[in-house]
Amino acid sequence: MAVILAATAAGADTVPVPSGQSVTFLELVRDVEGTAGNTWRYRFVAPAIARDSGLVPIDTALADIDALCTTFVLPDLAGATERPDQVVISLADRIVEFGTPAPDATQYFEAYSVESGACIWEGF
Repeated sequence: MAVILAATAAGADTVPVPSGQSVTFLELVRDVEGTAGNTWRYRFVAPAIARDSGLVPIDTALADIDALCTTFVLPDLAGATERPDQVVISLADRIVEFGTPAPDATQYFEAYSVESGACIWEGF
């Protein structure tokens, strides 16, 4: 069974990223086995990545995901009693239910391992 820790709409704060785009934390999905074992999925909403708007290109969005690993995920893991084998960070242009296909949504995903207090990118 998945453990999902979600931000409430009213309590969702903008998370700073290098591009300056508006990014909000949506939820943390834990205990759903991934290809590397126990995988924690940090899900964020970033409306400016929408393919129709073209405001934030993919390379900029991916740099923001790298920053989210360092500035959001690492501090979150520092207080965790359990550690994931892998972290997946996603940006979506809208709220998409976890595990549900959404072909109209723009979504980017990156996977990381966390070792010695650093995010190590693991390309899919």
